[in-house]
Order: sequence, then C-alpha cells, then structure tokens
Amino acid sequence: MPGVSIIIPTLNEGSCLERTLRNLRLLEPPAQEVFVVDGGSKDQTITIAQQAGVKVIHSQGRGRSLQMNQGAAAATGEILCFLHADTLLPDDGIAVIEQTLKDQSIAGGGFISLMVGEQTTRWGISLHNYLKTYYAPLVFRPHLFFRGLRLLFGDQVMFCRRADFWTCGGFDSELPILEEADLCLKLVRCGRLCQVNRVVQSSDRRVARWGSLQATAIYVYIGFLWGFGVSAAYLKQFYEDVR
Repeated sequence: MPGVSIIIPTLNEGSCLERTLRNLRLLEPPAQEVFVVDGGSKDQTITIAQQAGVKVIHSQGRGRSLQMNQGAAAATGEILCFLHADTLLPDDGIAVIEQTLKDQSIAGGGFISLMVGEQTTRWGISLHNYLKTYYAPLVFRPHLFFRGLRLLFGDQVMFCRRADFWTCGGFDSELPILEEADLCLKLVRCGRLCQVNRVVQSSDRRVARWGSLQATAIYVYIGFLWGFGVSAAYLKQFYEDVR
C-alpha cells in the first residue's frame, strides 16, 4: 500500500496541537510519517511536537503555503495529507485516503468538516462548508466543475498523490489565504477531486470569535470575491488570525 505523509503547518498552535497529535496515534493503519512544519512559534508548539516524537521542520518563512510545500518536499510517502493543527482525523482516516486514491481517475480529495467547540456543534456553518465544495465551482468555474472540480479547504484535510502535487506546482507560496482552492484549480488537470463521505472535526475558534452570522457573511463574501477574481492578498484583510 502507498504510504501517507501527514503535513501539519503550525504557528503558535500549542493550545490544540497536543490533542491532534495524540489523535494521530490512534490511526489504523498509521501514517508513514508526520511532519510539523513550524513558521516561528513563540509558544509550546515545537516542544509539544518533539515530545510527541514527530518530525519538526523549521520553515524558511511564515505562511501555510510555504510551510506545506516544505513539508511536501521532505515527505517520502506516495500520498500527501495536509492537516490543520486543530483538526481531528477519524481513526481509519489513512485507510479512507488510500482507498479513495485507488481510483486512478481521482487526483485528490478531502473530508466533510464538522466544526465543533467545547460545548457546541456548528451545524449551520458545517452544512454551508459542505455545500460550498460543490456550489462554488459550479457557479464560478462550471466548465471545470463538470470535469470534476470540487473546491476543498484546509479544514477538510486535503490529500493527493505526491507526484500529482508536484506536477501541478504545489501550493502557490505567494498566496496568504485560499491556497487550497488554488491548488484544486491546478490539481483538476490531473483528475477528479472528491469530498469523501466521512467527517473530520475542526475547531470552531474562528466562528466563536466572530459569531455565526458574521462568520457566514465573511465566508460567503470572500468566496464570491475570489470567484470574481479578486486577489487573495486583498481578501486576507477579512480573514484575521485567531490564535
């Protein structure tokens, strides 16, 4: 079976990284390797990663695109899996990824993201995130939608073959946000993208900061502006850091 390399970009993720890495120890089968690619954390992120026994890469700069590219360059698995530090995979996540990519017509995929907090589940936001995987490409890139384009985002745990990742150029290191959407537009040249019918749990910390209505409005606003070609550099101002 092809090995799966899990790549986790971090920046001051000490509050959630330990739980994520503890969860990865439950994977059956396990990942071939796990990398934490750190962008200069000032908290306990690196210590937590080292104590968990995962490989730590000190990024040459800050930014998820750059960090994930560095992790991909170090990876030896045939499959790359990009995991946010606040997202939990199911214990059979590796098997799901490998089974999905057995279909050679599929170039990449992601999971259904269920956004949760300590005492709440964001059902409405989660439903919208599920639907936008389909409606965003259908509305803004219909010609690619019918070729298999689905727009996947970081909290969906995006995965693809390492060969296809580099064939399409990897993540654009200049993009401050929406790097996964940009990768989807390039990866669809290699095959279909899919949202697998399995759930991962992602932190609701951004929604908790903004509130559900404001979060939904911001997500829709950014999505539509991106669809009409507004630059990610401009859109970054609406997407504050909540760490």
